[in-house]
Amino acid sequence: MTEAERAGFIETVWDYYAHHGRHDLPWRIPEADGSFNPYKIVVSELMLQQTQVARVIPKYAAFLTRFPSARALAEAELGDVLRAWQGLGYNRRAKFLWQAAQRVVEQGSFPHTVSDLMRLPGVGANTAGAIAAYVFNQPAVFVETNIRSVYMYHFTRDDQIVSDDFIRDAVARTLDSEHPREFYWALMDYGTYLKTKVRNNQQSKHYVKQSAFHGSKRQVRGQVLRLLSAQAYTSKQLAAAIPDERLPVVLTDLKHEGLIMQKKGTYHLADGTI
Repeated sequence: MTEAERAGFIETVWDYYAHHGRHDLPWRIPEADGSFNPYKIVVSELMLQQTQVARVIPKYAAFLTRFPSARALAEAELGDVLRAWQGLGYNRRAKFLWQAAQRVVEQGSFPHTVSDLMRLPGVGANTAGAIAAYVFNQPAVFVETNIRSVYMYHFTRDDQIVSDDFIRDAVARTLDSEHPREFYWALMDYGTYLKTKVRNNQQSKHYVKQSAFHGSKRQVRGQVLRLLSAQAYTSKQLAAAIPDERLPVVLTDLKHEGLIMQKKGTYHLADGTI
């Protein structure tokens, strides 16, 4: 990458953001003092994992209304958190978020560094980098699917298989270190656009096509949690409502993950005490 290529790339990203950026996304709106609430950013980042923005926006608003702070979330029962999460899928994220809130309350403050952020449940290196950039405006380097799309489109051949190390290096060399928060927003929006025009994420060594939801084990998991959100069920009642041979395995998995519990012959959403 020459200096001219770097400068041209940065100009392209900023130009796209200036004309087409999603400036009104709720998690991009600062507090009255201009700061960004770390709790709200963590909520948005965990919700946005494997879930489209359009689905997240209403759930994000409702979730923050129900749990407006880390303390409010930490003090809630897990079952109530899972109910609020309904419709987003991948419900382990809800439990991770609940556990992360408890960790923050126990520590008395929110982590500021990528390494400390990674100690929060459900927060890996890329999510920690995103939180550091969006909350604290730190020039942390991280990679996700939209960012991959941008850098593969600009800096790879069509037949080139690319590792995330390649992407991280390119991000580090082009990141606007004075304005990392907005630059990542710009990358995200530009990447979202490119994904509608160029299907290049298959070039990534880390690309995994998401399996179909309909008929999947994930669908059965969602059905169980949706039913238990309303009331307790016996095994027979669940089997009648969900006639799927994978149901016993799903129930075992959900119990092992601490998302449901079985008491006196009936299944309930977990309350966080087991």
